[in-house]
Amino acid sequence: MSRIDLEQARAAFAQATDGTVGIEEEFAILSPESLDLVPLFERLNAAAQRDPALASSISSELILSEIEIRSGVGADVGDAVRRQRQMRAALFTLANDQGVQLGSTGAHPWADYREQLNVESEHYRRVVDGLRYVARRNNTFSLHVHVGIRDADRAVHVCDRLRPLLPTLLALSANSIFLEGLDSGLASVRTQIFTKSFPRCGVPDAYGSWANYHEYLSLLLETGSIEEDTQVWWSVRPHLAFGTVEVRICDAQSSAGESEALTELIVACVLQAARDDDEGRPAFDPPPRLIEENLWRAIRWGVGGELIDLKRGSCLPARAAVDQLLEWTTPIRAELAIEPQFPQQNGAERQAEELAKGLSIKDVYASTVAQTRQMLGADAPKSSTEVSTS
Repeated sequence: MSRIDLEQARAAFAQATDGTVGIEEEFAILSPESLDLVPLFERLNAAAQRDPALASSISSELILSEIEIRSGVGADVGDAVRRQRQMRAALFTLANDQGVQLGSTGAHPWADYREQLNVESEHYRRVVDGLRYVARRNNTFSLHVHVGIRDADRAVHVCDRLRPLLPTLLALSANSIFLEGLDSGLASVRTQIFTKSFPRCGVPDAYGSWANYHEYLSLLLETGSIEEDTQVWWSVRPHLAFGTVEVRICDAQSSAGESEALTELIVACVLQAARDDDEGRPAFDPPPRLIEENLWRAIRWGVGGELIDLKRGSCLPARAAVDQLLEWTTPIRAELAIEPQFPQQNGAERQAEELAKGLSIKDVYASTVAQTRQMLGADAPKSSTEVSTS
């Protein structure tokens, strides 16, 4: 149990500040000529050491052809977005100087997972040794958002309240229709090969209290199921080291506007859930199998499909479910002065439309990579309201 100090974790939440924000974005490292994945994380990381701020913001992921950029702790969502723009722009400048491109979709369209090299760290060796094919198969890219929540019980309560909302956030963020050179027919193939395959991943149970979550983690530790807290991959989880609620459901986004708008919406959802809990409003706790039904709908059809309104027992357009989130979070968003704006089509819809027009999968991806270079690099828009509506 030495790898997780559960009492220290509780102390981290006791010292946390509500509403601090951290953003993590994962990018594919690509050959500029072929757009194939290339295992050049170590080269980029070494070159980044000349810039201490950038070096501290870069992190490895499971494969050497992936790189993560992190905002660090922002005082609020606006501060975190500003920090992330600076670090993201620096990363894209670094990539350009090193002769590589960066891609930002939930999965690479044609890469062969068997050819990918894993990062040689103790953590990732443990992941690969423990999960074997499941880990090797996971060549995916995500957007993660951390929101500070004071008190461990409150953090667990917030996670519980967010469970039914995860499919809506996934549907909105869906941005991965291709895999292994094929049109998967899914809006988020990333979720199918990662979230639906990894253990302790996806929609968690409602734990109800820190004591219950503590008991769950203790059992996993005592039975050798996990050795560290990051082996619990739930799509929303209390982050034990940071004292945050971490939302991990979203595909990586191809434009800055979409990434930042999703960040704003997620922050608003977390803080509205905390407000509701503080004010004693009853939590909605539908059966897990019904949340999973909506998760499948989000994977398959994304924001262009329908979700089940679990309170009414009827279907509604996924975009109407997004509108419900916006309405619910109105009080918090007003306080934070944020108004996330989303394009008429999300990434999955744009890719499907280009494919239907006769473009090849490679041409569709090339178009997406070009958009990413423009919209996530130094020329990124100044706010989410500047996201393209095409």
